[in-house]
Amino acid sequence: MIYLDNNSTTSLDPLVLEKMLPFFTIHFGNASSKTHSAGWIAAEAVEIARQQIANLVACEKEEIFFTSGATESINIALQGLFKTNSESRNKIISAPTEHKAVLDVLEHLKTLGALIEMVKVDGEGEIDLDSLKKLVDQNTLAVCIMAANNETGTLQNLNLISEISHNVGAYFFSDATQAIGKMRVDVNEMGIDIMPISAHKFYGPKGVGALFVRRKNPRVYLEPISFGGGQENNLRPGTLNVTGIVGMGAAAEIAENDWWSNSIKFSKLRTFLEQSFEFEFGVKINGSIKNRLCNTTNICFNGLKADELIIKLPLIAMSTGSACTSALFQASHVLKAMGKSEKEIFSSIRFSIGKFNTQEEIEEVVKSFKKVLK
Repeated sequence: MIYLDNNSTTSLDPLVLEKMLPFFTIHFGNASSKTHSAGWIAAEAVEIARQQIANLVACEKEEIFFTSGATESINIALQGLFKTNSESRNKIISAPTEHKAVLDVLEHLKTLGALIEMVKVDGEGEIDLDSLKKLVDQNTLAVCIMAANNETGTLQNLNLISEISHNVGAYFFSDATQAIGKMRVDVNEMGIDIMPISAHKFYGPKGVGALFVRRKNPRVYLEPISFGGGQENNLRPGTLNVTGIVGMGAAAEIAENDWWSNSIKFSKLRTFLEQSFEFEFGVKINGSIKNRLCNTTNICFNGLKADELIIKLPLIAMSTGSACTSALFQASHVLKAMGKSEKEIFSSIRFSIGKFNTQEEIEEVVKSFKKVLK
C-alpha cells in the first residue's frame, strides 16, 4: 500500500519506538509513585518529554499538560475556560471549517449558555478578518481558529487573529493538531493562549497528546472537567501514560530538528502530484494554493465520484476528508463552508504526504490513476 493519508495519522517513527520500548518492560513505574526508584525514573522521563514538547512550540515546560490526545485537550480547554469565565463573558467565536472536535464541543457549550458565533470564510477557507473584527466585543471570551485545516491544509493568519482577539481581552485558542511537525509553531510569536497537540500526527504514538496553557500575558485559568487525582496540576487526573508520553517527547524532538527538511520534501512531492494530475486530468485544487501546509492537497476530479475512485484504487491510502467523520457518509463541512457545490465536494480527495513517502511512490500513484481514468 502507498500511504497518502498522513493527516489522518502517521506511522510510528522507529526511533520513537526505540525510546518507548524500555518503558513497556524495564521502566514500568507509575510517575506518581514518589517512594521508590521505579516511580522516580518514570517521573523524570515525563518531565524530559514535557521539556521536549515545550521546545517544539517555544513555551515553558510548566505550560504543557499531558492528555490522551487533541480531542481531550480541546474538551479540557474549551469546557474548562467556559466554566471559569461564563459569568463575566460567554461569547465564543469560531469558524465553520474547524475540526468536528472543536465544533461539537462548542455545540455542547451552547446548552450551558454559551453564545457561539461563526466568522465567515472565503472560497479558499481563509477567515474574513473584517467579519471577525465585527463579531468580537467585550463579551467575547475566546476566538477559536485552527492553525491549519486538516482537509485542505489552508493556513490562517494567526498573528492578526490573535491581535484582534487580545484587543477586546479575549483569549486566542488555536487547534494546531495538523500544523505541528509540518511547520514552525511558536506560541509566543503567534500569540496563541491555548493550543491542543496530538502525538500521532507527527510520528508519535496514538492515545497521547498535550495541551498548552499560557501562564502569563495573559494567564489562562481552566477549571478541571474531570476529577479523581492530582496529576497534571489537578487539570487532568489519572495515571499518566508514561510510555506514550516518552514517545511523544521523542517525536517532538525529531520534529523540531527535521521540520524544515521535511517541509522541503513534502512540497516537492506534492507539487509533482498536483502538476501531474493537472496535466493528465485537468483537476482543480480546493483551498488556498498560497497559504497552506506543505504536505496537503485536496483535489477535485471534476464530476467523478471520489468514493468510487478510492474503491478502484485499494492499494493507495487516501481519503475524502477527516478520519473522524469518514464513517458518516456526509458532505465535507469544510468544503461546504467554502462554497463548493455538492458535486464538487463528492468529487474531491485529500492526499496528505508523509516523511516516509518517496518520489517513486508518487509516480506510481499517478500511473494508477491514469489506468483507472483513461
